[in-house]
Order: sequence, then C-alpha cells, then structure tokens
Amino acid sequence: MSDVADIELLVEKHAALKKEIAKIIVGQDEVIEQILLSIYTGGHSLLIGVPGLAKTLMVNTIAQALGLNFKRIQFTPDLMPSDILGSEVLDQNRNFKFIKGPIFSNIILADEINRTPPKTQAALLEAMQERAVTIAGHQHKLELPYFVLATQNPIEQEGTYPLPEAQLDRFMFAIELKYPTVEEEILVVKNTTADRKQVINPLFNASEIIAIQELIRRIPVADNVVEYAVKLVNSTRPNLPSATEYVKQYLDWGAGPRASQNLILGAKANAAINGKFSPDIEDVHVVVKGILRHRIIKNYKAEAEGISEEDIIDKLL
Repeated sequence: MSDVADIELLVEKHAALKKEIAKIIVGQDEVIEQILLSIYTGGHSLLIGVPGLAKTLMVNTIAQALGLNFKRIQFTPDLMPSDILGSEVLDQNRNFKFIKGPIFSNIILADEINRTPPKTQAALLEAMQERAVTIAGHQHKLELPYFVLATQNPIEQEGTYPLPEAQLDRFMFAIELKYPTVEEEILVVKNTTADRKQVINPLFNASEIIAIQELIRRIPVADNVVEYAVKLVNSTRPNLPSATEYVKQYLDWGAGPRASQNLILGAKANAAINGKFSPDIEDVHVVVKGILRHRIIKNYKAEAEGISEEDIIDKLL
C-alpha cells in the first residue's frame, strides 16, 4: 500500500477509534486526541488534573480500543524502584531468576506519579527513553509499542513531589484535564449509575501501531515549517540575546531541542489524522501548548502576577 492510501486508512480508523472510546468516556475530545497523537508518534503523555476526572478509566479504555496490554502502577510514597522494574530472586537450584515487574507491558499507567519520591520516579527514565530496563547489570528490552501515560495531581496538593525537569522533558505532551460541563456531567452520571455495560472492541493491534509510527516518520515536512517550529522553541529561552523582554521578564528557563522534535512529530501526526499529506504551521499550533506547557519554567514574577504557561505561549504565538 502507498503512504497516501495508508494515511486515508488512518483517517478512517482514527475516527472509528474515537467513536469506540466515546462509548465510555464522555467529552474530553481534545485530551483523547492528544493522547492518541502521542501514541501514533511513539511519545509519552502526562495527564494533569484533580482526582476523580476519570484519568485512569480513560487510559484503560484507550488501551483496550488499541488492543494493547495495559498495566497500572499506583505510585505511593513507599513504592520502591524494584516494585516497578522487577527483581532477581534465587530459585530452588540457587540460580538467579529475573521476575518481571509491571513495567513490562505495552501501555503503562503511572498513576499519581508525583506521589512517589524522586528515586522511584527516576526508575521510569530509562524505560521511557531507551525502551529497556537494566537490572543487576543485565539490560532487558521492553515489548514494542511502549508508552507511559502518567497522571499527576496538581503540584499544590498535599504530599506531592514535583517531577524533575529531565523527567518532564521525556513526556511529549502534558495534558490538562478540566472539569466536565454540566451537560457532560449529567451524561456521565446517567451512564455510570445504570446497569448498561459497554463493551470496547479492539480496533488495532501492536504491529499496526508500529506501522502507523513508521508512516508518521515518513511524512515529508516543508523547510519553512521546521524553521517555524525551531524558532518558536528558541523564542522561549530567556538567556539568548534574541529573547524578547516579555520572555526575560517571566521565564527562568526555556524548552530544549526535544520540544522542537516533538512539535514536528506532533504536527505530522495531526496532519495525518486530518487526511493531509504534509503538515503546515496550523498543525504546529494545534500541538504547541501540550508540548511546551511543561517545558517552560516560569519565574516568581509570573507566579505573583498570575501569568500561566498558556498565557506565555499565546504571547509567543
């Protein structure tokens, strides 16, 4: 099949996938779209929102609809790295045997990732970047496709440990979940308090998702779009001579080169699901907030004046 035909098929299957997910999840279209874009490009996503917004249910539903293995890890203050990665134990013949931890799955839901201390948060780093884990000097490859979808409570909540910048940068998207509208909440209550059971049909399998990731990488991008994405990321760096007064005034730290790469990959995926064969600047704009939100660090002045990351990104655009 040609790439053109593959993109047309992806448009159809993406629409069917969203319909399947909508059987269980009411609203949250933008959130679901960004999670799917990160999956189509092989990225990871961080979902930020207060408890009770169905973050776990959403990830579970998406995993079922994609036909992938799914494991949930509940992060707690006493969770150890070995609880995630697995450990070596002595068998009856006194030989060391590796028992795999829950990280060995296609989709990992790292639930409330900021409730656990940095040492345990860091256990995910190698898995997210290298798609492998090293235990007792042996590297164990993870099954592909592999995604970490982490949920995080707002930082201001009691008993949370902020994620280090290096770990935040590994997430392609940081996606904010908002409360549902009154109409959506009425629908949620009706659906969840009746005895109707919805069955999710898997529409993809692991090899199809890997093929989509390869297809996205093959999509051509015009030089002006790449240049636009790189200049946009560049404009977030307050220590550069070219930085505007606004950026110097409100930002401590800007986004790194991984943000530029993710902007182009996200724009390619967004173009593909909309039936376009090459992304344009509009596609970059669709994904820019989710990709830059967690990579720009505000200073105290921005905090004091109530300026959000979104306000800063809007100003840059």
